Amino acid sequence: MGVVADWLGAACLTAGALLSLAAGIGVLRFPDVLDRMHAATKPQVLGVLLLLAGVALRLRTPSDLGMLALVAVFQLATAPVAAQMVGRAAYRSGRVDRALLDTDELADR
Repeated sequence: MGVVADWLGAACLTAGALLSLAAGIGVLRFPDVLDRMHAATKPQVLGVLLLLAGVALRLRTPSDLGMLALVAVFQLATAPVAAQMVGRAAYRSGRVDRALLDTDELADR
């Protein structure tokens, strides 16, 4: 059972590292703030969760699992809020091309 958990842990670590790498490349390569914001939150959060799952499968001690669960909860709680604040700040500072928006819910009416 330990060997299977180690292999699954290695697969999760590899997938998480690749998703985090893709998020980093997306932040560098995407042209505007909204695309970069998407790249910084969506694949990065899944990448971190996969990394945490891989580490949990490798360590398997209760104290380590508790700490990894706290890190996962903190990541899931802060990433959407950070993305919301970055998007709102970019919109209010005029760095968002409003022609690209399907609906503009923040526009003054």
